[in-house]
Amino acid sequence: MLYDKNNVIIVNEKDEWLGTMEKLQAHKEGILHRAFSVFVVNGKNELLLQQRAEDKYHSGGLWSNTCCSHPAPGESTTAAAHRRLQEEMGFDCDIEKIFELRYKSDVGNGLIENEYDHIFIGYHNDEATINTAEAKDAKFISIDALQIWMQQEPNAFTAWFHLAMPRFIDYLTQQEKAA
Repeated sequence: MLYDKNNVIIVNEKDEWLGTMEKLQAHKEGILHRAFSVFVVNGKNELLLQQRAEDKYHSGGLWSNTCCSHPAPGESTTAAAHRRLQEEMGFDCDIEKIFELRYKSDVGNGLIENEYDHIFIGYHNDEATINTAEAKDAKFISIDALQIWMQQEPNAFTAWFHLAMPRFIDYLTQQEKAA
């Protein structure tokens, strides 16, 4: 099924559907909309990072989680996450929603990310086959090395990644304790 990927789903603070809006306009006006972020880890508990393509409409060239986007009107958030994994990273895998992140952040170019973000975890051991229209690079990295890198070069990462990463680490820690 083809979805209208130029529009986002406008929501309230409870993630309830209010309507749709053209994606760029929603970012210019800072309107709250639904989004998702996928964090893929491998068997070594390394996270697959994506470096966004330089010509993305915001945050170009910055490193972030494996993939992120917006579900299209009429598309479930989970289905959109699977679709974008395939489109951006060249693979799909089982994913599970682990938490939600509500944030608002200036992302440059006169744009504001105001998102109700559904965070998913997935597991995949092979390298990505990136779509160069979406990503400049991708690589697996240990959480410890990633934390050091983020402290040393905070401007190398997207705004939402800085917000989601501590909660993602908390999730991994809880999973380790439960195992």
